[in-house]
Amino acid sequence: METKQQPKSEPYLYLQIAARIEKQIMNEVLKAGDKLPSVRMLCRELGHNMSTVTQAYYELESRSLIETRPRSGYYVSVPPRKRLAVPGTSNPSPEAAPHNQDDLITRVHKDSENPKITLLSLGVPHKSLLPIAKLNKGMLQAMRTLDGSGTAYDHVQGNDKLRKEIAKWSLSWDADLDHTDIISTSGCMNAVAYCLLALTKPGDTIAIESPAYFGILQLTQTMGLNVLELPTNATTGIELEALKKALIMNKIKVCLLISNFNNPCGASMPTDHKKEVVKLLEHFNVPLIEDDLYGDLYFGSNRPTTCKTYDESGMVLYCNSISKTLAPGYRVGWVAPGKFKDQVMRLKLSHSISSTTITSEVVADFLKNGRYENHLRKIRQTLHNNSMKYSSAIANYFPENTCVSRPEGGYFLWIELNKDINTFDLYERAIKHNISIAPGRMFSLKQQFDNCLRLSFGLPWSDELEKKIKLLGLLINKG
Repeated sequence: METKQQPKSEPYLYLQIAARIEKQIMNEVLKAGDKLPSVRMLCRELGHNMSTVTQAYYELESRSLIETRPRSGYYVSVPPRKRLAVPGTSNPSPEAAPHNQDDLITRVHKDSENPKITLLSLGVPHKSLLPIAKLNKGMLQAMRTLDGSGTAYDHVQGNDKLRKEIAKWSLSWDADLDHTDIISTSGCMNAVAYCLLALTKPGDTIAIESPAYFGILQLTQTMGLNVLELPTNATTGIELEALKKALIMNKIKVCLLISNFNNPCGASMPTDHKKEVVKLLEHFNVPLIEDDLYGDLYFGSNRPTTCKTYDESGMVLYCNSISKTLAPGYRVGWVAPGKFKDQVMRLKLSHSISSTTITSEVVADFLKNGRYENHLRKIRQTLHNNSMKYSSAIANYFPENTCVSRPEGGYFLWIELNKDINTFDLYERAIKHNISIAPGRMFSLKQQFDNCLRLSFGLPWSDELEKKIKLLGLLINKG
Protein backbone atom coordinates (compact mmCIF):
# COMPACT_ATOMS: atom_id res chain seq x y z
CA MET A 1 0.00 0.00 0.00
CA GLU A 2 1.39 3.40 -1.03
CA THR A 3 2.15 5.64 1.92
CA LYS A 4 0.83 9.17 1.57
CA GLN A 5 3.69 11.72 1.75
CA GLN A 6 3.40 14.01 4.74
CA PRO A 7 3.68 17.77 4.11
CA LYS A 8 6.97 19.32 5.20
CA SER A 9 6.82 21.08 8.55
CA GLU A 10 7.06 24.84 8.86
CA PRO A 11 10.70 25.00 10.09
CA TYR A 12 11.89 23.32 6.90
CA LEU A 13 9.75 25.56 4.75
CA TYR A 14 11.36 28.79 5.97
CA LEU A 15 14.83 27.33 5.35
CA GLN A 16 13.78 26.35 1.82
CA ILE A 17 12.53 29.87 1.12
CA ALA A 18 15.74 31.35 2.55
CA ALA A 19 17.87 29.00 0.44
CA ARG A 20 16.06 29.98 -2.78
CA ILE A 21 16.54 33.69 -2.10
CA GLU A 22 20.18 33.12 -1.07
CA LYS A 23 20.84 31.33 -4.36
CA GLN A 24 19.42 34.27 -6.32
CA ILE A 25 21.63 36.66 -4.33
CA MET A 26 24.76 34.59 -4.89
CA ASN A 27 24.00 34.24 -8.61
CA GLU A 28 23.33 38.02 -8.76
CA VAL A 29 19.79 37.57 -9.97
CA LEU A 30 19.13 39.75 -6.94
CA LYS A 31 21.88 42.35 -6.57
CA ALA A 32 23.10 44.49 -3.69
CA GLY A 33 20.59 47.27 -3.05
CA ASP A 34 17.63 45.51 -4.71
CA LYS A 35 14.40 45.60 -2.73
CA LEU A 36 12.81 42.28 -1.82
CA PRO A 37 9.06 41.64 -1.96
CA SER A 38 7.21 42.56 1.22
CA VAL A 39 6.37 39.73 3.62
CA ARG A 40 2.69 40.05 2.70
CA MET A 41 3.39 39.93 -1.05
CA LEU A 42 5.68 36.90 -0.73
CA CYS A 43 3.01 35.13 1.33
CA ARG A 44 0.53 35.60 -1.52
CA GLU A 45 3.03 34.44 -4.15
CA LEU A 46 4.19 31.34 -2.28
CA GLY A 47 0.99 30.45 -0.45
CA HIS A 48 2.67 30.32 2.98
CA ASN A 49 1.74 32.05 6.20
CA MET A 50 3.40 35.26 7.41
CA SER A 51 5.37 33.64 10.23
CA THR A 52 7.11 31.28 7.77
CA VAL A 53 8.13 34.06 5.37
CA THR A 54 9.14 36.35 8.23
CA GLN A 55 11.33 33.60 9.67
CA ALA A 56 12.96 33.12 6.24
CA TYR A 57 13.82 36.83 6.12
CA TYR A 58 15.19 36.68 9.69
CA GLU A 59 17.37 33.77 8.63
CA LEU A 60 18.76 35.74 5.68
CA GLU A 61 19.37 38.73 7.96
CA SER A 62 21.32 36.54 10.37
CA ARG A 63 23.59 35.55 7.46
CA SER A 64 24.08 39.26 6.55
CA LEU A 65 22.55 38.63 3.12
CA ILE A 66 19.68 41.09 3.53
CA GLU A 67 18.90 44.04 5.79
CA THR A 68 15.76 45.75 6.95
CA ARG A 69 15.21 49.47 6.72
CA PRO A 70 12.61 51.25 8.84
CA ARG A 71 9.38 52.03 6.98
CA SER A 72 10.91 50.76 3.76
CA GLY A 73 11.29 46.97 3.81
CA TYR A 74 13.98 44.39 3.12
CA TYR A 75 16.97 44.96 0.81
CA VAL A 76 19.81 42.82 -0.49
CA SER A 77 23.16 43.46 1.19
CA VAL A 78 26.59 42.95 -0.34
CA PRO A 79 27.13 39.14 -0.09
CA PRO A 80 29.75 38.29 2.59
CA ARG A 81 31.97 36.41 0.15
CA LYS A 82 32.29 39.62 -1.90
CA ARG A 83 32.93 42.01 0.96
CA LEU A 84 36.35 43.56 0.89
CA ALA A 85 38.37 44.41 3.98
CA VAL A 86 38.00 47.87 5.51
CA PRO A 87 41.05 50.20 5.30
CA GLY A 88 43.13 50.30 8.45
CA THR A 89 43.60 53.29 10.75
CA SER A 90 45.66 55.96 9.03
CA ASN A 91 49.15 56.72 10.28
CA PRO A 92 50.01 60.19 8.96
CA SER A 93 53.71 60.86 9.20
CA PRO A 94 54.87 64.25 10.48
CA GLU A 95 58.13 63.63 8.61
CA ALA A 96 56.43 63.08 5.24
CA ALA A 97 57.41 65.63 2.63
CA PRO A 98 54.88 68.46 2.24
CA HIS A 99 53.28 68.90 -1.15
CA ASN A 100 50.95 71.33 -2.88
CA GLN A 101 47.75 69.69 -4.07
CA ASP A 102 46.07 72.90 -5.34
CA ASP A 103 46.69 72.19 -9.04
CA LEU A 104 45.23 68.68 -8.74
CA ILE A 105 42.18 69.93 -6.83
CA THR A 106 41.62 72.59 -9.50
CA ARG A 107 41.82 69.96 -12.23
CA VAL A 108 39.35 67.63 -10.50
CA HIS A 109 36.88 70.49 -9.95
CA LYS A 110 37.24 71.52 -13.57
CA ASP A 111 36.13 68.03 -14.65
CA SER A 112 32.58 69.03 -13.67
CA GLU A 113 32.51 71.49 -16.57
CA ASN A 114 32.59 68.64 -19.11
CA PRO A 115 29.19 66.88 -19.34
CA LYS A 116 30.83 63.84 -20.96
CA ILE A 117 32.82 63.04 -17.81
CA THR A 118 31.43 60.62 -15.21
CA LEU A 119 32.07 62.44 -11.93
CA LEU A 120 32.96 59.80 -9.36
CA SER A 121 35.18 62.45 -7.79
CA LEU A 122 32.90 65.17 -6.40
CA GLY A 123 30.57 64.68 -3.43
CA VAL A 124 27.45 66.48 -4.56
CA PRO A 125 23.93 65.12 -5.09
CA HIS A 126 22.95 64.56 -8.71
CA LYS A 127 20.14 66.85 -9.82
CA SER A 128 17.83 63.83 -10.21
CA LEU A 129 18.03 63.38 -6.42
CA LEU A 130 16.80 66.92 -5.69
CA PRO A 131 13.17 68.14 -5.45
CA ILE A 132 13.75 70.85 -8.05
CA ALA A 133 10.09 71.41 -8.97
CA LYS A 134 9.12 71.91 -5.31
CA LEU A 135 12.07 74.24 -4.76
CA ASN A 136 11.03 76.31 -7.76
CA LYS A 137 7.51 76.54 -6.38
CA GLY A 138 8.96 77.66 -3.05
CA MET A 139 11.04 80.29 -4.82
CA LEU A 140 7.96 81.81 -6.46
CA GLN A 141 6.13 81.82 -3.12
CA ALA A 142 9.09 83.56 -1.43
CA MET A 143 9.19 86.27 -4.09
CA ARG A 144 5.50 86.96 -3.50
CA THR A 145 5.77 87.17 0.29
CA LEU A 146 9.16 88.77 1.00
CA ASP A 147 9.67 92.50 1.26
CA GLY A 148 10.90 93.72 -2.13
CA SER A 149 10.45 90.18 -3.50
CA GLY A 150 13.62 89.10 -1.70
CA THR A 151 15.87 91.93 -2.91
CA ALA A 152 16.31 93.52 0.53
CA TYR A 153 19.13 92.72 2.98
CA ASP A 154 18.26 90.17 5.66
CA HIS A 155 19.14 90.54 9.35
CA VAL A 156 22.84 90.12 10.09
CA GLN A 157 22.16 87.03 12.21
CA GLY A 158 19.99 85.60 9.45
CA ASN A 159 16.38 84.86 8.49
CA ASP A 160 14.32 84.52 11.69
CA LYS A 161 12.09 81.80 10.29
CA LEU A 162 15.07 79.79 9.07
CA ARG A 163 16.87 79.97 12.40
CA LYS A 164 13.72 78.91 14.29
CA GLU A 165 13.23 75.93 11.99
CA ILE A 166 16.89 74.91 12.35
CA ALA A 167 16.50 75.09 16.14
CA LYS A 168 13.48 72.76 15.90
CA TRP A 169 15.41 70.47 13.57
CA SER A 170 18.23 70.19 16.10
CA LEU A 171 15.89 68.11 18.27
CA SER A 172 16.51 65.25 15.83
CA TRP A 173 20.06 64.95 17.17
CA ASP A 174 19.15 65.63 20.81
CA ALA A 175 20.40 69.20 20.88
CA ASP A 176 18.96 72.06 22.87
CA LEU A 177 19.40 75.00 20.50
CA ASP A 178 17.42 78.21 20.44
CA HIS A 179 17.13 80.34 17.29
CA THR A 180 19.17 83.02 19.08
CA ASP A 181 22.10 80.55 19.18
CA ILE A 182 22.24 80.28 15.38
CA ILE A 183 23.85 82.48 12.71
CA SER A 184 23.12 81.81 9.05
CA THR A 185 26.02 81.61 6.58
CA SER A 186 26.70 81.08 2.88
CA GLY A 187 27.15 77.32 3.12
CA CYS A 188 29.06 75.14 5.58
CA MET A 189 32.57 76.10 4.45
CA ASN A 190 31.70 79.74 5.05
CA ALA A 191 30.62 78.81 8.58
CA VAL A 192 33.90 76.92 9.17
CA ALA A 193 35.87 79.88 7.81
CA TYR A 194 34.18 82.32 10.21
CA CYS A 195 34.96 79.98 13.12
CA LEU A 196 38.62 79.67 12.18
CA LEU A 197 38.92 83.44 11.72
CA ALA A 198 37.32 83.98 15.13
CA LEU A 199 39.59 81.53 16.95
CA THR A 200 42.99 81.59 15.25
CA LYS A 201 45.75 83.78 13.87
CA PRO A 202 48.50 82.92 11.34
CA GLY A 203 50.99 80.46 12.80
CA ASP A 204 48.51 78.74 15.12
CA THR A 205 48.15 74.94 15.01
CA ILE A 206 44.87 73.17 14.42
CA ALA A 207 44.28 69.41 14.79
CA ILE A 208 42.24 67.56 12.14
CA GLU A 209 41.50 64.04 10.95
CA SER A 210 43.72 62.43 8.33
CA PRO A 211 42.87 61.94 5.55
CA ALA A 212 40.94 65.21 5.59
CA TYR A 213 38.57 67.04 3.25
CA PHE A 214 40.73 68.97 0.80
CA GLY A 215 38.58 72.11 1.05
CA ILE A 216 39.43 72.40 4.74
CA LEU A 217 43.13 71.89 3.96
CA GLN A 218 43.04 74.64 1.35
CA LEU A 219 41.23 77.00 3.73
CA THR A 220 43.78 76.49 6.49
CA GLN A 221 46.64 77.21 4.10
CA THR A 222 45.14 80.50 2.92
CA MET A 223 44.91 81.52 6.60
CA GLY A 224 48.55 80.65 7.35
CA LEU A 225 47.69 77.93 9.89
CA ASN A 226 49.77 74.91 10.81
CA VAL A 227 47.87 71.65 10.41
CA LEU A 228 48.43 68.62 12.61
CA GLU A 229 46.99 65.55 10.85
CA LEU A 230 46.01 62.83 13.34
CA PRO A 231 45.45 59.06 12.91
CA THR A 232 41.88 58.31 11.88
CA ASN A 233 39.94 55.05 11.74
CA ALA A 234 37.89 54.50 8.58
CA THR A 235 34.90 53.41 10.68
CA THR A 236 35.04 55.29 14.00
CA GLY A 237 36.88 58.47 13.06
CA ILE A 238 39.70 60.21 14.91
CA GLU A 239 41.76 58.08 17.31
CA LEU A 240 41.14 59.34 20.83
CA GLU A 241 44.55 58.39 22.22
CA ALA A 242 46.29 60.20 19.37
CA LEU A 243 44.17 63.30 20.02
CA LYS A 244 44.92 63.18 23.76
CA LYS A 245 48.65 62.82 23.13
CA ALA A 246 48.59 65.72 20.67
CA LEU A 247 46.80 67.94 23.19
CA ILE A 248 49.46 67.15 25.81
CA MET A 249 52.47 67.50 23.49
CA ASN A 250 51.42 70.36 21.19
CA LYS A 251 50.02 73.84 21.56
CA ILE A 252 46.80 73.18 19.67
CA LYS A 253 44.57 76.22 19.28
CA VAL A 254 41.55 74.53 17.69
CA CYS A 255 40.34 71.05 16.77
CA LEU A 256 38.27 70.65 13.58
CA LEU A 257 36.34 67.41 13.02
CA ILE A 258 33.64 66.04 10.69
CA SER A 259 31.85 63.93 13.28
CA ASN A 260 29.33 62.01 11.15
CA PHE A 261 30.09 60.16 7.87
CA ASN A 262 33.20 62.21 7.32
CA ASN A 263 34.81 63.23 4.08
CA PRO A 264 36.65 61.28 2.65
CA CYS A 265 36.46 58.06 4.73
CA GLY A 266 32.76 58.03 5.63
CA ALA A 267 33.66 57.37 9.29
CA SER A 268 31.20 58.25 12.04
CA MET A 269 32.31 58.78 15.63
CA PRO A 270 30.45 56.53 18.10
CA THR A 271 28.42 58.31 20.76
CA ASP A 272 30.89 57.55 23.54
CA HIS A 273 33.75 58.92 21.41
CA LYS A 274 31.85 62.17 20.88
CA LYS A 275 31.30 62.53 24.61
CA GLU A 276 34.97 61.79 25.30
CA VAL A 277 36.18 64.29 22.68
CA VAL A 278 34.02 67.04 24.19
CA LYS A 279 35.32 66.28 27.71
CA LEU A 280 38.91 66.09 26.52
CA LEU A 281 38.82 69.39 24.68
CA GLU A 282 37.03 71.11 27.58
CA HIS A 283 39.79 69.87 29.91
CA PHE A 284 42.48 71.40 27.69
CA ASN A 285 40.34 74.49 26.94
CA VAL A 286 40.55 73.86 23.17
CA PRO A 287 37.50 74.81 21.07
CA LEU A 288 36.03 72.25 18.66
CA ILE A 289 34.75 73.30 15.24
CA GLU A 290 32.30 70.53 14.32
CA ASP A 291 31.34 70.08 10.67
CA ASP A 292 28.13 68.01 10.57
CA LEU A 293 27.41 68.45 6.87
CA TYR A 294 26.47 64.78 6.31
CA GLY A 295 24.67 64.01 9.58
CA ASP A 296 21.17 63.98 8.05
CA LEU A 297 22.22 61.41 5.42
CA TYR A 298 22.23 58.40 7.76
CA PHE A 299 21.30 54.92 6.54
CA GLY A 300 20.17 53.49 9.88
CA SER A 301 16.96 53.99 11.84
CA ASN A 302 18.09 57.04 13.82
CA ARG A 303 20.02 60.20 13.14
CA PRO A 304 23.37 60.15 14.96
CA THR A 305 24.02 62.69 17.67
CA THR A 306 26.78 65.29 17.40
CA CYS A 307 29.55 66.57 19.63
CA LYS A 308 27.41 69.68 20.08
CA THR A 309 24.77 67.44 21.70
CA TYR A 310 27.10 66.99 24.68
CA ASP A 311 28.49 70.54 24.81
CA GLU A 312 27.76 72.18 28.18
CA SER A 313 30.49 74.83 28.15
CA GLY A 314 29.84 76.44 24.74
CA MET A 315 33.24 75.26 23.41
CA VAL A 316 31.74 73.47 20.36
CA LEU A 317 31.08 75.57 17.27
CA TYR A 318 28.57 73.56 15.23
CA CYS A 319 28.53 74.07 11.42
CA ASN A 320 26.06 72.69 8.87
CA SER A 321 24.19 73.46 5.63
CA ILE A 322 21.75 72.00 3.09
CA SER A 323 24.40 71.88 0.35
CA LYS A 324 24.67 68.07 0.38
CA THR A 325 21.01 67.35 1.01
CA LEU A 326 18.76 69.84 -0.76
CA ALA A 327 20.26 72.58 -2.93
CA PRO A 328 24.05 73.05 -3.27
CA GLY A 329 23.71 76.30 -5.22
CA TYR A 330 21.43 77.97 -2.67
CA ARG A 331 24.43 78.45 -0.34
CA VAL A 332 22.35 78.22 2.84
CA GLY A 333 24.33 77.21 5.90
CA TRP A 334 24.52 78.02 9.59
CA VAL A 335 26.69 77.94 12.67
CA ALA A 336 25.86 77.63 16.36
CA PRO A 337 29.11 79.11 17.75
CA GLY A 338 28.38 78.70 21.47
CA LYS A 339 30.37 81.13 23.62
CA PHE A 340 32.06 82.57 20.51
CA LYS A 341 28.85 83.95 19.00
CA ASP A 342 29.81 87.64 19.26
CA GLN A 343 33.13 87.12 17.44
CA VAL A 344 31.44 85.19 14.62
CA MET A 345 28.67 87.81 14.31
CA ARG A 346 31.23 90.59 13.92
CA LEU A 347 33.05 88.63 11.23
CA LYS A 348 29.85 87.99 9.30
CA LEU A 349 28.93 91.67 9.43
CA SER A 350 32.34 92.75 8.17
CA HIS A 351 32.68 90.04 5.52
CA SER A 352 29.19 89.71 4.04
CA ILE A 353 26.66 91.91 5.91
CA SER A 354 23.87 89.36 5.46
CA SER A 355 23.04 85.96 4.00
CA THR A 356 21.10 85.44 0.77
CA THR A 357 17.55 86.51 1.57
CA ILE A 358 15.39 84.57 -0.86
CA THR A 359 17.06 81.16 -0.64
CA SER A 360 16.99 81.32 3.17
CA GLU A 361 13.23 81.87 3.00
CA VAL A 362 12.74 78.94 0.62
CA VAL A 363 14.71 76.57 2.87
CA ALA A 364 12.85 77.82 5.96
CA ASP A 365 9.51 76.98 4.32
CA PHE A 366 10.82 73.58 3.22
CA LEU A 367 11.69 72.78 6.82
CA LYS A 368 8.47 74.21 8.23
CA ASN A 369 6.12 72.34 5.90
CA GLY A 370 7.75 68.93 6.37
CA ARG A 371 8.98 68.75 2.78
CA TYR A 372 12.60 68.51 3.91
CA GLU A 373 12.04 65.36 5.99
CA ASN A 374 10.04 63.74 3.16
CA HIS A 375 12.84 64.54 0.73
CA LEU A 376 15.51 63.24 3.13
CA ARG A 377 13.78 59.87 3.42
CA LYS A 378 13.99 59.46 -0.35
CA ILE A 379 17.57 60.63 -0.81
CA ARG A 380 18.79 58.53 2.14
CA GLN A 381 17.26 55.41 0.62
CA THR A 382 18.79 56.16 -2.79
CA LEU A 383 22.24 56.84 -1.34
CA HIS A 384 22.06 53.67 0.77
CA ASN A 385 21.19 51.61 -2.31
CA ASN A 386 23.96 53.32 -4.26
CA SER A 387 26.55 52.63 -1.56
CA MET A 388 25.82 48.91 -1.71
CA LYS A 389 25.77 48.76 -5.49
CA TYR A 390 29.03 50.69 -5.81
CA SER A 391 30.63 48.51 -3.11
CA SER A 392 29.45 45.35 -4.84
CA ALA A 393 30.84 46.54 -8.20
CA ILE A 394 34.19 47.40 -6.59
CA ALA A 395 34.30 43.90 -5.04
CA ASN A 396 33.57 42.40 -8.47
CA TYR A 397 35.98 44.42 -10.61
CA PHE A 398 38.81 45.76 -8.43
CA PRO A 399 41.81 43.64 -7.32
CA GLU A 400 41.06 41.12 -4.55
CA ASN A 401 43.32 42.83 -2.02
CA THR A 402 41.46 46.14 -2.35
CA CYS A 403 40.16 47.63 0.92
CA VAL A 404 37.03 49.77 0.93
CA SER A 405 35.21 51.62 3.72
CA ARG A 406 31.65 50.73 4.79
CA PRO A 407 29.98 54.04 5.58
CA GLU A 408 26.63 54.14 7.37
CA GLY A 409 25.70 57.42 5.69
CA GLY A 410 26.94 60.26 3.51
CA TYR A 411 28.41 60.08 0.00
CA PHE A 412 31.87 58.52 0.04
CA LEU A 413 33.82 55.30 -0.27
CA TRP A 414 37.50 55.42 0.71
CA ILE A 415 39.48 52.85 -1.24
CA GLU A 416 42.94 51.56 -0.42
CA LEU A 417 44.88 49.77 -3.18
CA ASN A 418 48.24 48.01 -3.31
CA LYS A 419 51.15 50.22 -2.27
CA ASP A 420 52.55 50.02 -5.82
CA ILE A 421 49.40 51.62 -7.32
CA ASN A 422 49.62 55.40 -7.68
CA THR A 423 46.11 56.86 -7.87
CA PHE A 424 47.32 60.12 -9.41
CA ASP A 425 48.58 58.05 -12.36
CA LEU A 426 45.25 56.20 -12.27
CA TYR A 427 43.43 59.56 -12.46
CA GLU A 428 45.47 60.51 -15.54
CA ARG A 429 44.55 57.24 -17.27
CA ALA A 430 40.90 57.28 -16.16
CA ILE A 431 40.25 60.83 -17.34
CA LYS A 432 41.20 59.76 -20.86
CA HIS A 433 38.14 57.50 -20.65
CA ASN A 434 36.01 60.36 -19.25
CA ILE A 435 36.07 59.02 -15.68
CA SER A 436 37.00 61.42 -12.87
CA ILE A 437 38.18 60.12 -9.50
CA ALA A 438 39.62 61.86 -6.44
CA PRO A 439 43.23 60.66 -5.85
CA GLY A 440 44.21 60.13 -2.22
CA ARG A 441 46.97 62.74 -2.26
CA MET A 442 44.26 65.45 -2.42
CA PHE A 443 43.34 64.69 1.20
CA SER A 444 46.61 65.51 2.94
CA LEU A 445 49.17 68.31 3.02
CA LYS A 446 51.90 65.67 3.12
CA GLN A 447 53.00 63.22 0.43
CA GLN A 448 50.81 60.32 1.54
CA PHE A 449 47.72 58.27 0.61
CA ASP A 450 49.12 57.90 -2.92
CA ASN A 451 47.64 54.38 -3.16
CA CYS A 452 44.17 55.54 -2.06
CA LEU A 453 41.22 57.22 -3.75
CA ARG A 454 37.79 58.53 -2.86
CA LEU A 455 34.71 57.65 -4.90
CA SER A 456 31.39 59.43 -4.48
CA PHE A 457 28.19 57.42 -4.84
CA GLY A 458 26.02 60.49 -5.44
CA LEU A 459 25.38 59.57 -9.09
CA PRO A 460 22.29 57.45 -9.85
CA TRP A 461 23.13 53.79 -10.37
CA SER A 462 22.83 52.44 -13.92
CA ASP A 463 24.27 49.77 -16.21
CA GLU A 464 26.44 52.45 -17.79
CA LEU A 465 27.84 53.45 -14.41
CA GLU A 466 28.65 49.83 -13.61
CA LYS A 467 30.61 49.65 -16.88
CA LYS A 468 32.60 52.73 -15.80
CA ILE A 469 33.53 51.10 -12.47
CA LYS A 470 34.43 47.91 -14.32
CA LEU A 471 36.68 49.92 -16.65
CA LEU A 472 38.27 51.62 -13.64
CA GLY A 473 39.01 48.17 -12.23
CA LEU A 474 40.63 47.12 -15.50
CA LEU A 475 42.84 50.23 -15.46
CA ILE A 476 43.94 49.38 -11.90
CA ASN A 477 44.70 45.79 -12.83
CA LYS A 478 46.78 46.91 -15.81
CA GLY A 479 48.83 49.04 -13.44
